[in-house]
Amino acid sequence: MPVDKKRVLDTGAERHPATAPTPQNEAILGDFAKTVLMPGDPLRSKLIAENYLEDAKLVNNVRGIQGYTGTYKGKPLSVMASGMGMASMGIYAYELFNFYDVDHIIRVGTAGAINIDLKVRTVVAGIAASTNCGFATSQFNIKGHFSASATYRLLETAVNVAREMDIDMKVGNLYCTDLFYDASGAAVEWGELGHLAVEMESYALYTCAMEAGKESLTICTVSDHVLTGESLDAITRQNTFTDMIEIALETAVRL
Repeated sequence: MPVDKKRVLDTGAERHPATAPTPQNEAILGDFAKTVLMPGDPLRSKLIAENYLEDAKLVNNVRGIQGYTGTYKGKPLSVMASGMGMASMGIYAYELFNFYDVDHIIRVGTAGAINIDLKVRTVVAGIAASTNCGFATSQFNIKGHFSASATYRLLETAVNVAREMDIDMKVGNLYCTDLFYDASGAAVEWGELGHLAVEMESYALYTCAMEAGKESLTICTVSDHVLTGESLDAITRQNTFTDMIEIALETAVRL
């Protein structure tokens, strides 16, 4: 259901009209391109802007959540961080879709493998996201369970791009959790139910896109393996994973 941009939002501290800029984003309407790549890490946002975009301009740096707009192969394109977790993604994706007229968000992030056949550095695209969180059910009057799904057009385009680039991108369901440290070990059980990887943002992104009538997709790189214990260090996660980024960029120029 499309969101009424004129409705008043309750921030918990004060009420303000749903317009840009916002308390979280200093950009004005028109600063963002129609397509935004969204890593979790602000430093990965900076890396993408500096290495792939032409004439990249910093349009948001509130709380260090860096957002840039430039061009890629002549097409306007933005990149902005989401921060960690569904609460953070839910703020920035909602605002981009509903306040800044963004039409497509492609998340480019990291995930933990929960399928034994996946290897570290494997690229994964999420068809849909399951969750242990009430992100959808707590705010919508839903008589059931909300299935948060990627947009098929974006997914199909990304799959075709990966094939053309000869990258073996795996496609399947993601498990999106609120808990980075989870004493229950639930991620293993979700893997046994056919999910490929665990991460913390996709369910909120897909939900925000579906509510706004917009398009979204998550493309992740496996940075660690829940079942085998293999992992990569923070600097490697921040500065590499170019296959994922380049699939997203090539997908964006075809939209």
